[in-house]
Amino acid sequence: MNYLSNLFHLQQIELIVRLIVSAICGYMIGFERKNRKKEAGIRTHIIVAIASCLMMEISKYGFSDTGKFDGARIAAQVVSGIGFLGAGTIFVHKNTVKGLTTAAGIWATSGIGMAVGAGMYVIGIVTALIIILLQVFFHKNFKFLHHVNNETIIFVVHDSPGAIDMVKDIMSSYLLTCDDASIFKLPDSKIRIDITSSFPEDFDMFEFAKKASEHEEVISVCNNLSNAQF
Repeated sequence: MNYLSNLFHLQQIELIVRLIVSAICGYMIGFERKNRKKEAGIRTHIIVAIASCLMMEISKYGFSDTGKFDGARIAAQVVSGIGFLGAGTIFVHKNTVKGLTTAAGIWATSGIGMAVGAGMYVIGIVTALIIILLQVFFHKNFKFLHHVNNETIIFVVHDSPGAIDMVKDIMSSYLLTCDDASIFKLPDSKIRIDITSSFPEDFDMFEFAKKASEHEEVISVCNNLSNAQF
């Protein structure tokens, strides 16, 4: 009887240790997300990791006294159910999807918690470290990781003989190429020049518009037609 009691307590301690390890893994991933000021931070990732670990423990050991049971049923529901939580961090802003990486991180954190809950400590911890290393690596300012964004810049300028050449010079000074251009006549001797160009990911559009607006012939510079001054 004492042997069975000791065995029971050892098993409970083991399950608690798994919860603690999963919490640490969730903390590490959440800490990196919090530093990036993302939607889901430390608390969310810790809770996801612990809850997933708990569900896996229940799935493996919670029904062992019922005879025949399917230990994968609860775990399978965790995988599909965590998607609803991740979807809450995804939103669209100015035709750009935000929060996909955070949602994927929550889903991965759930998998880590399940792995630790199943007793696969090494797999869970190594996966957490890999995710953190990848997040840090891909946030570094490496040129080969940059991608370009195609945007249209709208210049409103005075209709003078050198207006178009002036806009070309402004673009050239920032090493920007003209992929497409349109010119529109406006009232009061003004013209609108729409230029589509490829901009680096870290291009400072605000600074570009500020510098371009310093030219006397330039009335406004923006990348949104509703903000253009005519």
